Amino acid sequence: MDLPRAPRINPSILAADFVNMQADLARIATADFAHVDVMDNHFVPNLTFGPQMVERIQATSPIPLDVHLMITDPERWAPEYAEIGAASVTFHLEAAADPVALARRLRDIGSRAGVAVKPGTPVESLFEVLDEFDQILVMTVEPGFGGQSFMPETMPKLRSLAEEARRRGSSVWLQVDGGISDSTIEHAAAAGADTFVAGSAVYGADDIEAAVTRLRDLARAGNLES
Repeated sequence: MDLPRAPRINPSILAADFVNMQADLARIATADFAHVDVMDNHFVPNLTFGPQMVERIQATSPIPLDVHLMITDPERWAPEYAEIGAASVTFHLEAAADPVALARRLRDIGSRAGVAVKPGTPVESLFEVLDEFDQILVMTVEPGFGGQSFMPETMPKLRSLAEEARRRGSSVWLQVDGGISDSTIEHAAAAGADTFVAGSAVYGADDIEAAVTRLRDLARAGNLES
């Protein structure tokens, strides 16, 4: 049996204090990536960061950026985030005209290429092209707003991706985003996730470093159950 990969905890700065962003980035220095949600008020009904703000976050963050683009026309905009220096750029399958071509473009620039799927989007079309992506993000809430409740009905889809990745010997990372907390992270890990986005579970904690460590330990325990 293959040993489970060490889980990654990516705090979502959507839950941070925007006025004190540099300080709140410093508080997650023991995490793996800073998760940056880019929303355009078109693909999702909310508006957050743009390239200029992400570039400033990139310049001040003590850990690499994991950028999640909830936007239309990712072919136009995603390469710009890779050029800024984001370590990982994830776009939505539902928004991309040619996901494989865009993933290859992001990799050519030097970023890890990720693709995200909404809760209701099937994943079977990704099976044949798993190795074109470095990360697949299974949304465990409807994208657009933080603080939503975890959707357990997305776990069979995650498990099928994990099984297919294992069958093909793929090294793709499987990420979950939405409602990840002390009470849900083990379930997601047991279904095959190895990369976890957590917003309020990290930034709402009195001790952020301890919260990151606790989530990582819980994920590791869940991985052992899978």
